[in-house]
Amino acid sequence: MEIYTFNAYLKERFGKKIYKISLNAGMSCPNRDGTIGTGGCIFCSEGGSGDFASPASLSITRQIEEGISLVKNKIKEGSGPCYIAYFQAYTNTYAPIERLRAIYEEAAKNENIVAISIATRPDCIDENIANLLYEINKIKPVIIELGLQTSNESSAKYIRRGYDNNMFEKAVTIIDNINRRISDTEDNITNKHCNISSHIHIVVHMIIGLPGEDITTMLDTVRYINSFPIHGIKFQLLHILKNTDLAKDFEKKSFKVLSMEEYADILIKLLLNLRSDIVVHRITGDGPKKILIAPTWSADKKKVLNYINKRLKDHPGNQGLEVL
Repeated sequence: MEIYTFNAYLKERFGKKIYKISLNAGMSCPNRDGTIGTGGCIFCSEGGSGDFASPASLSITRQIEEGISLVKNKIKEGSGPCYIAYFQAYTNTYAPIERLRAIYEEAAKNENIVAISIATRPDCIDENIANLLYEINKIKPVIIELGLQTSNESSAKYIRRGYDNNMFEKAVTIIDNINRRISDTEDNITNKHCNISSHIHIVVHMIIGLPGEDITTMLDTVRYINSFPIHGIKFQLLHILKNTDLAKDFEKKSFKVLSMEEYADILIKLLLNLRSDIVVHRITGDGPKKILIAPTWSADKKKVLNYINKRLKDHPGNQGLEVL
């Protein structure tokens, strides 16, 4: 089972280890500000998935500096720029276009940054946003992360996702059209995976372990993702976090969380059915320990990754690659 890891992708593209710096641009979300809802997705923390980012009160440049200070001891002297600016908290295309242009350019023009990663919702992608991404991509490579979570419409309603699958498909089409424009106007560097190019790299988030979903449902989501011009995927273990509506349902014992063994079993089946050219950016994820209710085993990230990697290594046909 050959897995195309994000680490491998980055080393092929940049020739060295690359580190992410989580940023908070002070965004909101249409699922929180009343545009489509006020409570957010049922699983989303008060930090809007940006619990590890710096305070939004700091400038983007200052946040980058603070992020670098946390990992600079891991960097070999003279290795040059080796950081991705990751706009993580809330919905990072949900602001006036000039505001977005200013923060993206501030990050992209930073000499320490090699790429920009932008987490957002599919219903916050339109032609104007896509054209801005096209312009920023000329400065530094752009990764756009879309929070699909599941292709099951019933599950999507339960988690209060706030949009249907058609909206996801529309967003992917808009970005893919930009990538086609890039292909028509620029010489792309290609490799065996056809992912190392000047294209905007489209990544999809998928949650494993949503209430009511079984392996068949989750395989349907992977196959759905396979059918689109997607370049990467992030698998996320369902976390129960304090002060979320999902926590209220969990306290009612209306569903159970996965054990580490169950999670690994499901993950391997999903990886086996994932299109081979799709980059695996993440295989689990870790919720902030201060607000994590369950599953408690996920708090020991090193143990979880070691266990999953051992299972992957032991799987018949595995090529010896680890997902870190």
